[in-house]
Amino acid sequence: MSVSGALDNVRVLDFTRILAGPFATMQLADFGAQVTKVERPGTGDDTRGWGPPYDAHGQATYFQAVNRNKDSIVLDLTDERDRARARALAVDVDIVVENFRPGLMAEFGLDYDQLRPANPGLVYCSITGFGRGAGAALPGYDLLIQALGGLMSITGSADGEPQKVGVALVDVLAGLFATTGILTALHHRQITGAGQRVDIDLLSCLLAALVNQASAYTAAGVVPTRMGNQHPSIAPYELLSCADGDLVLAVGNDRQFATLCDELGAPHLPVDPQFATNTARVQHRDKLRAELENRLATKSAADWAAALARVRVPAGTVNDIAGAFELAAQLGLDPIVELTRSDSSKVSLCRNPINLSATPASYRSAPPPLGLP
Repeated sequence: MSVSGALDNVRVLDFTRILAGPFATMQLADFGAQVTKVERPGTGDDTRGWGPPYDAHGQATYFQAVNRNKDSIVLDLTDERDRARARALAVDVDIVVENFRPGLMAEFGLDYDQLRPANPGLVYCSITGFGRGAGAALPGYDLLIQALGGLMSITGSADGEPQKVGVALVDVLAGLFATTGILTALHHRQITGAGQRVDIDLLSCLLAALVNQASAYTAAGVVPTRMGNQHPSIAPYELLSCADGDLVLAVGNDRQFATLCDELGAPHLPVDPQFATNTARVQHRDKLRAELENRLATKSAADWAAALARVRVPAGTVNDIAGAFELAAQLGLDPIVELTRSDSSKVSLCRNPINLSATPASYRSAPPPLGLP
């Protein structure tokens, strides 16, 4: 028996490209929404050409990551007839998502204010870099937002240069915030019948995602700095050296710290006033690190990880991406799904992490060829 998706019969017109917008619309598509991706003639979404790497069939893996379960249609929005076709589609869907520079969709006659009279229930999501106000003209690229939004200032070693995160994290966060906003507006429409505009900007998404680092500034006036792998408020919570490599320790409370010390053969440390509380450990983190690494040096990181796991102390080795997927598979999380393209070739992608008991995610189609379902 087939299982209906939570968003079956929800129709989405997707004008987005690159990452934040396509990631959001893929979340909707995974749960049954009918997503039509509008692409420009010739090249389509920029990420179709963003490689290497390419898969075994010559497809850019970047595009594949965020465009499954969608149909593709080619429209030239500078062409009057194609704009008319786009408008006809837009007034007949539930959701429009776009991430053009602010004002461009208005020039095309496809902004929220021009579509709303013909489609009053429309949920219209715009994703920008810096909002539709004073920052409207600024280009919104993930790396730029990581720099301007403070993330790079707290990423990297204390004596090194600012670092970006190893994935376009701000785009992913914006896609998730966009999905939340769209679903919230969709619920409101179900109650009232009225649509609304959902505005998402990358800078605000990053500031919100800084969470405790943001509140350190907003609530206490503290400007966080780079600390490498250490945590500003918890210790030990970092990467520590063992006999053959590094071990991650994420000790979140005094009980875990006492258990760690017992396993290391150092039961005196938890009663030492310098280490008895988390606040004390943070204040004496360098001395604590020396104490721990002196004992960790007697075994390999893998041996310590296994031993500490048995006593429920959060610890582990640093995996590469392959190792991370292997771990998820070993834990029964089924991290990879395989989809079949229209030419019968296969593509393997990361599954959606949201698990719904009644209406789970479905994987109906691989990312589409340009202009084809």
